Amino acid sequence: MQAGQPSRTALAAARHRAAHQILEEGRIFKDPLAVRILGEDPAEIARQAEEGTYARGMRMFIAARTRFAEDSLAAAVAERGVSQLVVLGAGLDTYAYRGALRDRLRIFEVDHPSTQAWKRERLAEAAIEVPGTLTYTPVDFERQTLREGLAAAGFDPQQRTFFTWLGVVPYLQKDAIWATLNYIGALPGGAHVVFDYSNPKETFPEELRERHEERAARVAAIGEPWVSFFDTDELRGQLVDAGFGMVDDRGPSRIFSNPKMGDKGGHIVHAASPLKS
Repeated sequence: MQAGQPSRTALAAARHRAAHQILEEGRIFKDPLAVRILGEDPAEIARQAEEGTYARGMRMFIAARTRFAEDSLAAAVAERGVSQLVVLGAGLDTYAYRGALRDRLRIFEVDHPSTQAWKRERLAEAAIEVPGTLTYTPVDFERQTLREGLAAAGFDPQQRTFFTWLGVVPYLQKDAIWATLNYIGALPGGAHVVFDYSNPKETFPEELRERHEERAARVAAIGEPWVSFFDTDELRGQLVDAGFGMVDDRGPSRIFSNPKMGDKGGHIVHAASPLKS
């Protein structure tokens, strides 16, 4: 992203979420604030979504990962005593402003200061109320660690916590990815994390590889290239080594309940560390 400007990929993801509410009527997940927070004409959002090459596939993936994250959060609150939610790379995510559990959780939205300032402007312009349970946590990772940023915001590492980290991992170098995952896996109160990633394009079937390369070229052109990819089995082993005793990794065939799609491409992972006394 450019200095002083919000992430353009965060804006693109927000448009996909909004388009899903318009074109599919929120069939996969309902978000009554997705269009409102953008402040854009719904007809124009729909037109651009329908004209985009491969746009529907990406829109469905973004809708599915959001639904998976929110369902996993609800189960973790009910069954594992989660009391804090950290939204990493929050962008224009609206869970803190509409989620059914927002009043039961202490919520931290972590993002680059420029993107977070842009979001707060959008919320004010859209007259979306900011709940008292939410704490904004601006973190510039070139100058500050996640641990430092959360500590400054009043995060309690002794409380069991759920992290969502959607649409971020592919844009980071692996040392930064593992710094975050190792931190989450070692939290004394125990933690869950949901994130998405992609397998290396060399493992894709030809048609999927073509789509991947087109999307990769598009995000690279706006200065936010994909840089990290993972082998599924290797990632699972590394997550276990990082302290996550449970790893639920879902590839395309499971995400969309279609065995013909195979297991190569975009994945969604829910990993959890054991309950700690």
